[in-house]
Amino acid sequence: MAELTNEIKEQIKKRRTFAIISHPDAGKTTLTEKFLLYGGAINQAGSVKGKATAKHAVSDWMEIEKERGISVTSSVLQFNYDGYCINILDTPGHQDFSEDTYRTLMAADSAVMVIDASKGVEAQTRKLFKVCTMRHIPIFTFINKMDREAMDTFELLDDIENELGIATCPVNWPIGSGKRFKGVYDRNEKEIELFSDTRKGTTQGTVRKISLDDPEVETLLEEGQMKQLLEEIELQDGAGAEFDMELVSKGELSPVFFGSALTNFGVETFLQHFLDMTTSPLPRKSDQGIIDPMEEPDFSAFVFKIQANMNKAHRDRIAFMRICSGAFEAGMEVWHIQGGKKVRLSQPQQLMASERKIIENAYGGDIIGVFDPGIFSIGDTLTASSKKFAYEGIPTFAPEHFARVRQVDTMKRKQFIKGINQIAQEGAIQIFQEYNTGMEEIIVGVVGVLQFDVLKYRLENEYNVEIRLDTLPYEHIRWIENEDIDLDKIKGTSDMKKIKDLKDRPLLLFVNDWSIRMVLDRNEGLELSEFGRS
Repeated sequence: MAELTNEIKEQIKKRRTFAIISHPDAGKTTLTEKFLLYGGAINQAGSVKGKATAKHAVSDWMEIEKERGISVTSSVLQFNYDGYCINILDTPGHQDFSEDTYRTLMAADSAVMVIDASKGVEAQTRKLFKVCTMRHIPIFTFINKMDREAMDTFELLDDIENELGIATCPVNWPIGSGKRFKGVYDRNEKEIELFSDTRKGTTQGTVRKISLDDPEVETLLEEGQMKQLLEEIELQDGAGAEFDMELVSKGELSPVFFGSALTNFGVETFLQHFLDMTTSPLPRKSDQGIIDPMEEPDFSAFVFKIQANMNKAHRDRIAFMRICSGAFEAGMEVWHIQGGKKVRLSQPQQLMASERKIIENAYGGDIIGVFDPGIFSIGDTLTASSKKFAYEGIPTFAPEHFARVRQVDTMKRKQFIKGINQIAQEGAIQIFQEYNTGMEEIIVGVVGVLQFDVLKYRLENEYNVEIRLDTLPYEHIRWIENEDIDLDKIKGTSDMKKIKDLKDRPLLLFVNDWSIRMVLDRNEGLELSEFGRS
């Protein structure tokens, strides 16, 4: 039996793997860039939309993302800071890509929630937060854009508690907002942190720390700010929740920080506290019990994302996997549980958005991309352990929008089938066929309508195939759980449609949700499920 070596243990202990979630435009991609700036991974941060400089965000790589200034795919970025090795999973903020975010959160040990100080909790944040609570992962809140006029601090905290149902504990407290934003007060150290100009946030800048008792404080703050700060701190100390690390680790209490990612105010302070409060990679559930990275010596990982054509010149597919235990070595042979055979993991790489570097080693907690010849699916487990365990699968979100898709040029049938299948294997879309027909008619299901635009765009740009999309009226989908069911015998409703997925599993589409209940009433013993299993 192999032993877990001290070197591997030390490497795993250094790892911190987290996802950044937010509503679109809350400044998540900017915050990600600033972390990289402090980690020395980039020398100058480019403005996300390219207003101040002509750069695109480091973590956005797909053309459509650069055009629209949104994150469509999840990027994986790794950097070192203060003795830690940090893996950031930057997720799509746009609500139409929540499924990709959900899978990404499966690969993270904690989440950083970015909230716009002038808007508070927004719709998308609520949806993503639900996913975090389902997994009980620790959530750290960064209230961003304090350099603009912000909501009242107490209102912001109430908003998080009421909207998301989680207690909050501010670690620091903002002094002013907008043009009067001076810095933050550290509640533990009883110090005020004042920020100097960081040249529009492109450089790190300097932080000046000064004790609250120092008489000089009055001269550094604007009129009335000191009095307001003392009143607010007193109120918070009397009425706010106490900091409790155990509640944080269960995802029941969120430490809150204030700052401005664009101007670099409060970003490094947040990063330092975050690293102190988070843990190294956590144990994971498998079909053979809990797998603890501090005890399991052999390599194991699961695939949480597949991305085709990251490099247009190579027409390649990358399977992203989260390493859960042991050490990875380039070219190693592992057992692919779902495929039932040994595979060699070739061309292992870590990514800095579209820039890749080939790696030799990686450890539990790391995210790596390996070349996928078309054999991996989302949720697959790979392991070098003789136990051959499988990690828990990743549920599939039920699509809410459907369209019939056909290619304009019938001569491009082959490219069309290849493209649509590859994009489906990435999990961005789900494809279905009419019951009793082949691939002539394809029905595409998506969680958000913007995914139809991405599908069209990618088929044209990556596969040179033009498509026509006819939207369908269906909004509800159900997988049939019964084994060996005769679809012809199901008594349906006029707005029901019988389809099958690529694994030939039968499904039903409905226009109205009341039709689902009617069909269940008419067919005794019929079992329908809202989630598909990957």
